[in-house]
Amino acid sequence: MTFFADLRFALRSLRHQPLFALTVITILAVAVAANTAVFSLVNGLLLEPLPFPDATRVVDLNERAPQWNLERTGVAYPDIHAWRAENRTFDGNAHPGRPPR
Repeated sequence: MTFFADLRFALRSLRHQPLFALTVITILAVAVAANTAVFSLVNGLLLEPLPFPDATRVVDLNERAPQWNLERTGVAYPDIHAWRAENRTFDGNAHPGRPPR
């Protein structure tokens, strides 16, 4: 019984202060959207398996750029093609954002 009385009181208070009600609703909507976006990122990057067969054997390859004092720079797209042509060690390689071969 007290729940419905409290709910009625809350709705009456919000009706008397529409700007406050709009602010609360907007903050809740932004919070729900931010939570959804963060969960989608975490789910896609950390929880879902990699889109490769036998994903436990996937290796991250990087190049160095000592002239800029960088240890890990990723791999340039032309280098990926050269490594594919000369590859004798790995089953295959894929460039980020491209489907695996």
